Parts: sequence; C-alpha cells; structure tokens
Amino acid sequence: MKILYGVQATGNGHIARSRTLAKALEKYPQIQIQWLFSGRPRENLFGMEPFGDFWWRRGMTFVHRNGKLKSLATLRQLRPLHFGKEVTELPVTGFDVIISDYEPITAWAAKIRKMPSVGIGHQYAFLHSIPMPRFNWLFHTILRSFAPTKKSLGLHWHHFGNPILPPIVPPQREPDADTGGHILVYLPFEDPVPMLEALSRIDRQFIVYGVADGLAAADNIRLKAPSTVGFQRDLANAKAVICNSGFELLAETMALGKPILSRPLAYQFEQEANAKALDQLQLAKVVKRIDADNINAWLHALPTPQRIQWPNVAEAIALWIADGCKQNPAELARSLWRQVTPAPTESPTPPDGKRIR
Repeated sequence: MKILYGVQATGNGHIARSRTLAKALEKYPQIQIQWLFSGRPRENLFGMEPFGDFWWRRGMTFVHRNGKLKSLATLRQLRPLHFGKEVTELPVTGFDVIISDYEPITAWAAKIRKMPSVGIGHQYAFLHSIPMPRFNWLFHTILRSFAPTKKSLGLHWHHFGNPILPPIVPPQREPDADTGGHILVYLPFEDPVPMLEALSRIDRQFIVYGVADGLAAADNIRLKAPSTVGFQRDLANAKAVICNSGFELLAETMALGKPILSRPLAYQFEQEANAKALDQLQLAKVVKRIDADNINAWLHALPTPQRIQWPNVAEAIALWIADGCKQNPAELARSLWRQVTPAPTESPTPPDGKRIR
C-alpha cells in the first residue's frame, strides 16, 4: 500500500500527532508513506526525522496578532492561484490512498482526481454534533471544507455520542525526582511583552515556550527555544500548564493529570470550540485574557484533576489503515472509548446545565 500523507504544519499539534502515528505505522512493512507538510515555512520545521525525505508545500495558514485571528489579513495572504497550482501539480500517480491530517493540498488533490481519501485529525470531529460556537457560520463552513475527504476519523476528548475517536497521545514520561514544580507556559498566539510582564508579577517559576528569542524576562521566567524532547520533559515536570486552546497539547496535559489554564485564540473557530468543550466537560479553567489577576486566581485554587488514561489510538489507527480502512469508524470508536479511564459519561452536563450541542 502506497500512501501520500499530508499534515497541516501551522501548529505543532498536527506534527506531534503524526510523529506518534508514524512510529505505529512502522510496524507494517507493506505500507510505504510519502509525507507532505504545508502551512509553515520549511526552515521553521523541527523534529522531522521520523518523516524521512518529506515533501513541503506553501499551502494555507492563518494570520494572528495579539491573541486574535485576523480574518482580512488571512484572506489577503491566501494566494488562491498559487494554492490551485500546488493542488493540480501534486504528483499523486501511484498512490493507493491519500490521507490528510487537515492538510488542504493533499485533500483537494484527492477530491479533484477522485482518489480514495481519509481525513484523520481533530478538525474532522466538527463534522459531527459537538460543542462549538454558534455565532460564526462562515468559519464553521470554512473549517468543514478546508480539507475534505471521503472518509474521516475525528478525534476529541469526548465522543459526545458520535463516532469520534479519543486523542492520539504519545507515551507520557513520568516526572523527574528533582522536579521544581514550575508552571509551563505555551502561548504562541499572545503578545509576548504584556504576557511576560504579567508573569513577572507572580511569585512562581515559569518556563515559557513559543516566544521570540532575545526578549527580556524577569528572574522567575525561563524562555526556551522549540525542542520536542525538552518540551516533553518540562511538561512532565510541570506543576500546571497555561496554554491556548489547541487540541493536542491539552490531550497530553490531561494524560499527565496537570491543571490547565486555557485562553483560546479569539475568533479562531476551532480554539473557540475547544474552549467551549473544555468548559462544559470541566477539564480546564478557561479565561478570555491572560493577566496577573486571572493567573493568580487560578493558582490559588488549583484543582486536582484526574489523570485520563487514553488508549493507544495510534496503534489502532495504524492497524485500521493496514487493513485497508475497512472497519466502520463507529466500531473503532466504541472499542477505543471502552479503554478510556476514567470512562467518560454518556451525556456530560455543562456547568450552566444546558444541553451540549
């Protein structure tokens, strides 16, 4: 089986998920995979060794400033003619199936050429009835049509009564014996200067990823450059985590049982939806802004969250792919959710008592 596997590289979550799945797929020598990444400059990619001689395309991404999605700036940089050229010129001859982790070039190339295609990722959960903002039908429509595929496996922290799979989470390392109990901060969409100023006013130690090198930081703050191994170590040793509302990091943090303070990227549909789910499932404290008052209030009332044991979803999906993607996704989902501990409730009740959409 020859697979062309496209990965959206705008955020690190898609790549992290794909690393775990790539390792699981190595068990099947009959599968040959050509990886393709788009949505981020090639020189900004790191930790790409598991993907061999991968392809890169410009693709599409979004523009953000000061913690908000900029819709007009995003539209201006799309360059639809260039994107169309990347789709039509993509060499797909000889591949048996195209898989997309919300990567639009491979998904649209498969659609235009009428090739078998499978979507694997969190965004495909939005094809079902799950918690999501009601105010922005335009972004919901764009999200559903950004990387369309014939079949899909959506991933989420809860199934919400739908054929959605649990998250793909790598094996989590245990904390070191000499951990200092720092707070891990990963807020790549925030304006870093006021964020660092807010952290400097709090009597805690912070390790901060996702900000530019060379910024001044107070003595209680350590700035670190991107590092797959280093980030996993600091995440395991953290007392708690402050992050935006991306999907993959939150799933890993839940697996470690760390308290979470989350601020969604404003006007970005997926993060707004994730924040809604976090709030309704009571998996994190969600705030509208990052400031010293919100952080202090959260730290003074840190909960003791229950560690969620996710099953080996990557291994199950790898077997599903090796078997020709034949098993009904609903059957695959049921078998995996039976392995989640603690078992999720069938109909989680949000704090406001309203029924989850």
